Amino acid sequence: MMANLTTTIISLALGTSPDHPRLVSSDKIFLTAEWRHLAMLNYEVDARLLLPFVPAETELDCWDGKVFVSLVGFRFLRTRMFGWVAIPMHSNFEEVNLRFYVRRQVGNEVRRGVVFIQETVPRRAIAIVARVFYNENYVAAPMAHEIRPLGDHDLSVAYKWRTGKRWNEIKLETKGNSELPAEDSIEQFITEHYWGCAAQRDGGCVEYRVTHPAWKVWQVERCAFDFDAEEFYGKEMAGVLAGQPQSAFLAEGSAVAVMRGRRL
Repeated sequence: MMANLTTTIISLALGTSPDHPRLVSSDKIFLTAEWRHLAMLNYEVDARLLLPFVPAETELDCWDGKVFVSLVGFRFLRTRMFGWVAIPMHSNFEEVNLRFYVRRQVGNEVRRGVVFIQETVPRRAIAIVARVFYNENYVAAPMAHEIRPLGDHDLSVAYKWRTGKRWNEIKLETKGNSELPAEDSIEQFITEHYWGCAAQRDGGCVEYRVTHPAWKVWQVERCAFDFDAEEFYGKEMAGVLAGQPQSAFLAEGSAVAVMRGRRL
């Protein structure tokens, strides 16, 4: 059943155009969804650690002269391929990812993008499709989430995924009301990257646009994660994540549209 469902999703995508989606314009929708309750833990990192992951034709993006990786957990809701095709049992799910930020100059425009080091989702079909169309490093594992109120305004948010018999978790608790990030703040820097960039096996890069309004954010009172970061991301990256994050916040999220990729 899983193989048939994966084949169906890939066939739907390929059937929308005689061209591979990597080769068409990035103004056509690949999927729409809502991204909600984005728990974002942001760590300063030595730029040299990220250079092997930087896609061709992009460069590392900085805030206040610093380079960051973000550990992010969030919910995918009402997911639709091409904005209208709902895939049974694949519309609502969790994702946890490790990501960093790049930029690319296109004429007078600066395109600020996200690069994913690894993404975890609960369905194999989702992981397979993402690897096929964008060469993103997706893995599949059982997942769960918990979002509950703490008093009148605060929230406790947790995202969990299982490896073997162990449940892994990232968790935070908010403080105060949500509001739009201040101009030039780290919260604005992290949330307002509207492109995705995926390195390809042959050394090239696929770029795709992500559209959404500016997100309100909650500040965080407490945050933590409980998993073997070295097992997931390697020894050097685990050393980065072992310290306290430079910032942590919860983004409200919104409806989003992910456009079909274009090879640079």
